[in-house]
Amino acid sequence: MTTKMIAIKNIAAVLGLSLAALAQAGIPIQHWTQASGAGVWLVESPTVPMVDVRIEFDAGGRRDPAAQAGLTGVSVGMLSKGIRAVGNDKALDENALGEAWADLGASFSGGDSGDRLSFSLRSLTYADLLARAAALAARQLAEPAYPEAIWTRERERMVAALREANTRPATIAGRTFNQAVFGAHPYGHDVNEQTLARIGVADMQAWHARSLKPCRAKVSLVGAVTRAQADALVTQLLARLPAGPCEALAPVAEVASLNAAVEKQIPFDSAQAHVLIGQPGFKRDDPDFFTLTVGNYILGGGGFVSRLTTEVREKRGLSYSVYSYFNPGLHAGAFTIGLQTRPDQAAQAVQVARDTLRRFVAEGPTAAELKAAKDNLVGGFALRIDNNRKLLDNVANIAAHGLPLDYLDTWTQQVAKVTVADIMAAFARKLQPERMVTVVVGGRDGK
Repeated sequence: MTTKMIAIKNIAAVLGLSLAALAQAGIPIQHWTQASGAGVWLVESPTVPMVDVRIEFDAGGRRDPAAQAGLTGVSVGMLSKGIRAVGNDKALDENALGEAWADLGASFSGGDSGDRLSFSLRSLTYADLLARAAALAARQLAEPAYPEAIWTRERERMVAALREANTRPATIAGRTFNQAVFGAHPYGHDVNEQTLARIGVADMQAWHARSLKPCRAKVSLVGAVTRAQADALVTQLLARLPAGPCEALAPVAEVASLNAAVEKQIPFDSAQAHVLIGQPGFKRDDPDFFTLTVGNYILGGGGFVSRLTTEVREKRGLSYSVYSYFNPGLHAGAFTIGLQTRPDQAAQAVQVARDTLRRFVAEGPTAAELKAAKDNLVGGFALRIDNNRKLLDNVANIAAHGLPLDYLDTWTQQVAKVTVADIMAAFARKLQPERMVTVVVGGRDGK
C-alpha cells in the first residue's frame, strides 16, 4: 500500500468523527448551476484535506433498448479499460490507467444504478494531487478508448458469470420476480447472453456521445473545498465532454400496476426454497416516503424486531430470516417480502407472510411498535452520514430527486411526526395484498 493510500485511510477515520459533529450542528448544502447547465451540490467539510465527488447523469439502464439490456452498464465498465490519445495527451491502456490512479493515491469509478449513471472521484485536496486527479478523471470520463479486444474479453467473462449465476436459485427467483412485477418496463429488463451479443464497440461509442453532456450533469461534492474551488473542480472534470444544447430526453413510461395476482412456482433441486412476494411500490418523490419508511421498519425492515420475523421465524420457525423493503426510484420500484425456507414448508411460509401483510395493511402497527421504530430510526440517523461516502450518497440523492436542501436537517423530524393513522392510510394506498406476485423457487416438483 502506498504512503498516499495509507494517508487517505487515516484521514477517512478522522473524517467519521468530524461528520458526526456536523450532523448534530446541521448540514448546510450549497447549490448552484454552472453556465454549462451542470448542477452542483456542495457540503464543505474542511477538517481533513480530502474530497469525494459524485457526477451523475440521467442515463441509467432504464434508457437501454430492451434488445441491448446492459448497454449502459458495460459502457461504463469499459471506461476503465483505457483512454485514447487526444492532442498532446498519450493513450493509456487499462494497466497504465490503473497505475496512474495508484500513483495519485486517488480513485475514480463508474456505475449504473438503473436510474442514474454515476461516477465517483476520491482524492486528497493537496493542490498538486487534486489537479492531476481531476485531469485524469476528465480524460477517463470523456475519452474512453473502448478497445475491441478488451470488450471481447469482458463479454466472454460476463457471459461465463451469467451462466454460473443461472445455476443458483436466488438468481432465478430474482429474475422471475422482476419480470413479473415490472412487465415490459425497463426495470424488468434482463441482461443475458443475447443482449450482450448485440452490443458492440460502436454501440458504446454512440451511447457515450449522446449520454454524457455537461448540461445534464448533477455533481455532488463533500470535503475540504470551498465553493470557488468546487466550482473550478467541476468545470475541470466536465471540460472535455462535448458542449452544446441539451435536447429534451424522451420520457420513460411509468411502471404499470398489477391487475391480478401472479404465482410462479419453479422446480429447483435445492436445500432451501427462495420466496419473493411483492408488487410495484412508489416513486422516491412520493409524499408518503417517510410514512412508508417507518411503517416498513415495523413490518419487515427492522430485522429481528419486525412483525414478519415474529410471525414467520419466532412463532413458527419457518425461516431464519425474513424481510420486507420498498425500493423507490425515478419510477415505482418494487415492494418485496423475501425469505428462504425448506421446500416442504414453502406453502406455509408464503401463507403466513401474506396473512401478516394483510393484517398490517388493515390494522397498522401498535403504538408500542411505532414508538420503538421511531426511537431506532431517529437514534440511528447519525450512522446514515457517519462517513464521507454515506454523506455523499445522501447529497447525490437530494440532487437526483430534487429534494429540499434541508432534507437531512429535517429527516428526524419527518420520522418523528408519523402516526399510526398515517401508516394505515399510506399502506392502504400503496399495497394491494390480493394482487401481488409470488415466486417460489425450490423443490423438485415446484411444491
